[in-house]
Amino acid sequence: MSDIRFDGKVAVITGAGAGLGRIHALELARRGAMVVVNDLGSAVDGTGQTQKAADSVVEEIIKGGGKAVSNYDSVSTVKGGENITACALDTFGSLDILVNNAGIVRDHSFTKMTEDEWDAVLTVHLKGAYCVTRPALAAMKERNYGRIIFTSSGVGLYGNFGQANYASAKMGLIGLMNVLKLETAKNNIRVNTIAPNAVTRMTSSIFPPNLAELLKPEYITPLLLYLASDENNDNGMIFNCFSGYYSRTAIVCSKGILLGDGKTDISPEEIRSHWNEITSLEEPKTIGSIVESFGYIASLLNK
Repeated sequence: MSDIRFDGKVAVITGAGAGLGRIHALELARRGAMVVVNDLGSAVDGTGQTQKAADSVVEEIIKGGGKAVSNYDSVSTVKGGENITACALDTFGSLDILVNNAGIVRDHSFTKMTEDEWDAVLTVHLKGAYCVTRPALAAMKERNYGRIIFTSSGVGLYGNFGQANYASAKMGLIGLMNVLKLETAKNNIRVNTIAPNAVTRMTSSIFPPNLAELLKPEYITPLLLYLASDENNDNGMIFNCFSGYYSRTAIVCSKGILLGDGKTDISPEEIRSHWNEITSLEEPKTIGSIVESFGYIASLLNK
């Protein structure tokens, strides 16, 4: 079995100064990629700034015989996103792989969450993905090749107390992926999302200390490497990953029940009477786009 290699490929990893991003950067470089290590060097709540975080990872890569460059731009501004892409193009001549990994947390129960806490988290995670991905995608389209990986979370997929801002931002990334998979498929660009659970600087307050060894970031990177590779042709998928466990997760539509013919009035009492059929997830179907969902509904009406 041949190794998955990234020789000649250029990868941008945001938030790569620590945690998951650092492991992604080191392993991509070890397998031949030229890496832009982007990190603002802020604390987990987004405050402060230092160049040491990105520089330390670049030094580690270079000592190992790889090629890398530091970038300290903020993902949360359009100019910052443009500069990150420009850094890849100016330093290495192309951009093939983008890993949207940067993030912060500002946890509070919803009624105690301030506007600043809400805005700060959505700005880094969701707006940041827009700011970085837009110029990167333009560069990829020119070369008719690209691999983009968004970093979502089980918090967004399933929920967690006190993280309404984080969960909303992470599910926003799923919506962004669902559109980009359609807009880029003809350009040999694959867009997928991972939802990792790992003990990092950002999540250390969430997980008990005894889980640190079980939830190492190193368990996440193998999946990301495959998604970033030439061999991967799957598009628009979401993957759970932690502790060596990997599974696809999806938003699905159940078979449901057809009440009426599209012309007949339907009462709330009828809804109540058929609630079990409506809420059942038996025979689930994945839907690739809103257009496909219309087709699915039409097929039920025509039966």
